[in-house]
Amino acid sequence: MTTTPQPVLKVENLVAGYVPEVNILNGTNAYVGKGELVGIIGPNGAGKSTLLKAIFGLVTIRSGFVTLNGKDITGLRANRLVSKGVGFVPQTENVFESLTIAENLQMGCYQNPSLYPSRLDFVVTLFPELKKRLGQRAGSLSGGERQMVAMSRALMMDPHVLLLDEPSAGLSPVRQDETFLNVARINAAGVSVMMVEQNARRCLQICDRGYVLDMGRDAYVNTGHELLNDPNVIQLYLGTLAADHKAG
Repeated sequence: MTTTPQPVLKVENLVAGYVPEVNILNGTNAYVGKGELVGIIGPNGAGKSTLLKAIFGLVTIRSGFVTLNGKDITGLRANRLVSKGVGFVPQTENVFESLTIAENLQMGCYQNPSLYPSRLDFVVTLFPELKKRLGQRAGSLSGGERQMVAMSRALMMDPHVLLLDEPSAGLSPVRQDETFLNVARINAAGVSVMMVEQNARRCLQICDRGYVLDMGRDAYVNTGHELLNDPNVIQLYLGTLAADHKAG
């Protein structure tokens, strides 16, 4: 019998939007259990990135709740959320280009600099290629390498949950594969992850559970494997993945 993992991060009936009287999220529900990798997929404009930004205090929440380990964190500012254990990697502008990799990582734990030695050991164990390049400027890195640095920086405060906003966006197919492997590696190290992704197939292949958002609501919820094989999800949301999946 499969047991439900204890929720680390939980979103209940979330209604949120960028401008008054225009809601992007319309009662969204989702949770991440301890040690889980949860994927958020859906059509453009469904509210996927808005969900992460609302959780991270960047979009106004009009009603509903966000809890972290059972404690209400609804509408807290980003700096307070980081100190409480929520890491966030935005889709763009997620590294300080003029700083070295080491300096980017130092910025990741600026609220608690004493964590730097132990957390540096953690991220370079996850990503050994970073260790020999700590002095390299982030602006000279490829898109995939920047994502690795951005995720590492978000891990420097030892978060309870890591929020990733479309980590594969704009990358070549090879770099996309590397990024998904890196996300899986982070999760395997014990970090709970909620990831928004446009590359629905790859997301569902690696996630424990997935949510399909549509019009700001959670339209489908299941394991990644079940969603990948659900005829309705394939037809309505995955488009040409139907043929790809049959061929594979």
